[in-house]
Amino acid sequence: MRVEWLSLAGFRSYATLDWRPDPGVNLLLGDNGVGKTNLLEAIAYLGSLKSFRRVVDTELIADDAESAVLRAGVVSGGSHHLVEIELRRRGARRAQLDKTALRRTGDLIGVLRAVWFLPDDLELVKRGPSHRREFLDDLAVQLWPGAYAEQVEFVRALRQRNAFLRMGQVDDDTLSVWDARLAQSGGRVLARRGRVLQLLGPELTAAYQEIAEEGSEVLVSYDVSWGESTLGVESAAQFTDGLLEALEKSRRRDYERRVTTVGPHRDEARFLLDGHDARVHASQGEQRSLALAARLASHRMVGDAMGEPPLLLLDDVFSELDAHRAKALAEALPGDTQTMITSARRSELPVTGASWRVGSGMVMA
Repeated sequence: MRVEWLSLAGFRSYATLDWRPDPGVNLLLGDNGVGKTNLLEAIAYLGSLKSFRRVVDTELIADDAESAVLRAGVVSGGSHHLVEIELRRRGARRAQLDKTALRRTGDLIGVLRAVWFLPDDLELVKRGPSHRREFLDDLAVQLWPGAYAEQVEFVRALRQRNAFLRMGQVDDDTLSVWDARLAQSGGRVLARRGRVLQLLGPELTAAYQEIAEEGSEVLVSYDVSWGESTLGVESAAQFTDGLLEALEKSRRRDYERRVTTVGPHRDEARFLLDGHDARVHASQGEQRSLALAARLASHRMVGDAMGEPPLLLLDDVFSELDAHRAKALAEALPGDTQTMITSARRSELPVTGASWRVGSGMVMA
């Protein structure tokens, strides 16, 4: 899988851009703030339909533009595709695949797959649980395009249930309707997360041992928010039944707090290093090695499942690492993957590839 060309108009710092990246490793060099991350963000958006910087779509549109257009030629599964998205300040975004308008933008998911690694990801192990839940959900979308619509439906159902609770009314009949919708969509989200954890485990330990050069075992534990049980590989229907029961039991508390207190949005995921919670017991160096391993394992897992490796996007990561971990990461990078690496200084990169100078809204060889 690779991007043959990328075209941007009105996106972030790019009034217009046409770029043909190398099919191998691309080194994007330039001062801070010149638009290197924006390039990776555009590619990631075409694959995930969201900003990896967690901002709303209108924030991606250039200040002097009413819309932003992202277009790319993608080679996937041996086929060539044209992917297009228009983001608008007013109205819904529009998407086209091979010059055919899509009724749902979610239908673009799966055409372009990418795994990204940002400086903030080095905090993945010790940050709050929402970041690790998002990590699992992003992986689910890469593996199963249908997971995107399931996650959107869960978020919609959660917002509607919370909106009803904020009204302050005690109406069990109405709340039962929202419980059913939330439990059904939440059960599917939980089933996907359980499957991701099952696939990720072996890859995670192997990647950590490469990065840290030690034989520790790594796992991701997952505790559901409504009891002592952990996430397994039950069916979506089984998770739905369990979540529905939990929602009914939590009604009094939810009425009092006017918010949904149980569900996939409240679960806790932890990285375990030799059986101990890495957030508490691991050193900062071990935590960083774990974060690196999580992204590398993700890339390998998606590649194995799909039969071709996804794109790998590394945004200014090497500058955040000591020499030992930078070298270990460079040696662990896949050799058969289109890779984009940004940096302010070429000397910080222990890798070779096609070099590009980024600045003034342009990308030049």
